[in-house]
Parts: sequence; C-alpha cells; structure tokens
Amino acid sequence: MHETITYVEMTAEADLRPSAPVAGLVLEQLDGGAPLIAPTLAGIGGPYGWKSASRTEEDWAAWFAGNPDRRFWLLSWQGKPAGLVIYDVRNGSEVEIETFGLLPEFVGKGLGGYALTLGIERAWRQLPEVSRVWLHTSSKDHPNALPNYQRRGFRAFRTEQPAPGDARA
Repeated sequence: MHETITYVEMTAEADLRPSAPVAGLVLEQLDGGAPLIAPTLAGIGGPYGWKSASRTEEDWAAWFAGNPDRRFWLLSWQGKPAGLVIYDVRNGSEVEIETFGLLPEFVGKGLGGYALTLGIERAWRQLPEVSRVWLHTSSKDHPNALPNYQRRGFRAFRTEQPAPGDARA
C-alpha cells in the first residue's frame, strides 16, 4: 500500500470543534532540553515507522539543533507522561503542529480527541497573532488520526504520496 500524506489546516480559532474534556489530562510546557522529549517522541513514533524511533544520539543532536525554535509540550494523564505536542512557528504568523501523538499505552483510552483539543488551543496561543494552524498526517499513522483532525475542525488542503523509504518525524 502506498503512503498518502494529508495536510490539514485551520485558519480561524473559531473553527475548532473541541472534544469533551478528559479528567486528569493536561498539557504542560517543556524546556527544549528536557530529557523526556527524545524517548517520548521515539515511543510515539515507533508503531508508525517514524524516524524518531531509530535516531542515534548524534541524530537527536542534529534534530534539536536543526530547529532550536521548536516548542515542546507534554501531554500528561493522571500525572504520567502520555504524549507530546511539538510546535514549529513559521512565516511569522503560522504554527505547524509538527508532532502530535500519544504513547502506545495511552492509545485507545479515549484521550485523543481532548489531547488534540488542548494542542490546538495552545497552537493558537504560540504567537500574538496566529493566522493558520496546520499539520500533516500519514496513512501509516494511527487510523483515527485523520478522522480526529477532521472532527476537531481541520480541513484538508493537500495530499501527496512520498517516495518509498521517506519516513516522518
């Protein structure tokens, strides 16, 4: 099966259709050097073949150095690290949700909709004025990823099929 990458966007905060809150699920800012980032990102991406699942220490150092302006937020549920939201500010008023995901042990527990709601709400607050929040997802990601994005109010604006072997995140 060929992979399809779908790019989705939201151009107004009012487009957000929030999920019902989940007790105990919070989004907390992390320092860019937090030791929790690499293993959490690797854990999230492992089941989906993301590059983060096989990075060496040198690869991680290059990844962090490649964009020192990334902003990291930890999703925690009942006090335990459950996932990450990573933002990349672009073009002065656009925010890419570079990474959104839950660790495998938290998938299927009904957290994804509210976790994404928290991530989108925070995306709209990354800059004084945000004109667009966007992200991309792969057909190799969790099967509920794209439907969750669409339920929260994202609209597709582009699809593509990458060359075989190109891995994400």
